[in-house]
Amino acid sequence: MSKEIQNTAKKLFNIDKPLAITMWDFSWIERRWPGAGFEDWDKALSELTQRGYDAVRIEAYPQLVAKDISKEWTLKPVWNTQDWGSPSINKIKLKDDFREFLSACRRHGVRVALSSWFREDMDNTRMEIKTPKQHAEIWIKTLDYIKEWGELDNILYVDLCNEFPLGLWIPFLGGEEEEPRTSALASNWMKEAVSVFKEAYPQIPVTFSYTVPYPDVNEDVSFLDFLEVHIWMAQVSDYYDKVGYHYERFDDIGYTNMALKGKQIYMENEQHYMQCLVDGIVKLAQWSKNSGKPLITTECWAVVDYKDGPLLEWEWILDLNRLGVETAAALGCWAGIATSNFCAPQFVGMWREEKWHHKMTDTIHRSWE
Repeated sequence: MSKEIQNTAKKLFNIDKPLAITMWDFSWIERRWPGAGFEDWDKALSELTQRGYDAVRIEAYPQLVAKDISKEWTLKPVWNTQDWGSPSINKIKLKDDFREFLSACRRHGVRVALSSWFREDMDNTRMEIKTPKQHAEIWIKTLDYIKEWGELDNILYVDLCNEFPLGLWIPFLGGEEEEPRTSALASNWMKEAVSVFKEAYPQIPVTFSYTVPYPDVNEDVSFLDFLEVHIWMAQVSDYYDKVGYHYERFDDIGYTNMALKGKQIYMENEQHYMQCLVDGIVKLAQWSKNSGKPLITTECWAVVDYKDGPLLEWEWILDLNRLGVETAAALGCWAGIATSNFCAPQFVGMWREEKWHHKMTDTIHRSWE
């Protein structure tokens, strides 16, 4: 069955081996102040390819592109505790920068996957999206620009919404109430948005990325071209409850608990937490086999949130990420595998480990052999 999935992936993504992919989210354009990691795109991309990576997944800001690609947009921070994107208010201009970044990726031989976290601007433009048809149309207009720029053939895929249907990323779906993915509203939204998108760009692989829970490996995903799934040990175990980390976005208490207890709690029950991760990855592979859909994972393996800081050591994170990469690679269902969601210049403790990256990307590239 894995060979059938691999053959599907080869045709779908025009690849002959799995891709080593990383998530550069909205950091690629928002983190351009001195020391933020993306001041020089050529430098960042050169360092990425030196480590063996083939692709990046980025925020395309489709609602802003479609509304007015020439406007300077003022963005509110989604958090100040994390090192993705900007920790404070910021401004971006998309027209030239988006085109130039895509061009830089082409120069360095890096494929580009497009996604959206639907970042909040001062006018909250994302809330103007009222229907799945409008959701698809902003993406179609975004690809129209990319086609005009001559960059469409380097687009790996489109993820219509990051971690659908989490309210943080798609607040225009269900208002204050967060919809389960299998609800009629969420399911019908996905199906219609994909259908409208495919009418305009049938050649572009399209999906909605998911995160846990994955309650049923028989969940209907027939309308998606592939599965883009995110999984971490911390979300498939009791780890975060034990540590006292609850995804605080503007409060340091979660990171205080991680710094004081994170490594210790993991090491005290290391085999258990490793097995939780392995079991979760195996379940995703079964979902792939049941559905016949290739997998891509761009956010993954150890803990969801981490950064450089006092008492926040990287060694155990790297080791758990290695387990995730090797487990996924051995199952043969993945067309693209990330080494973590920290594989970017601003996460110095991970970025500097060049030998580790080479070992991981080599493992990824050989996983269909």
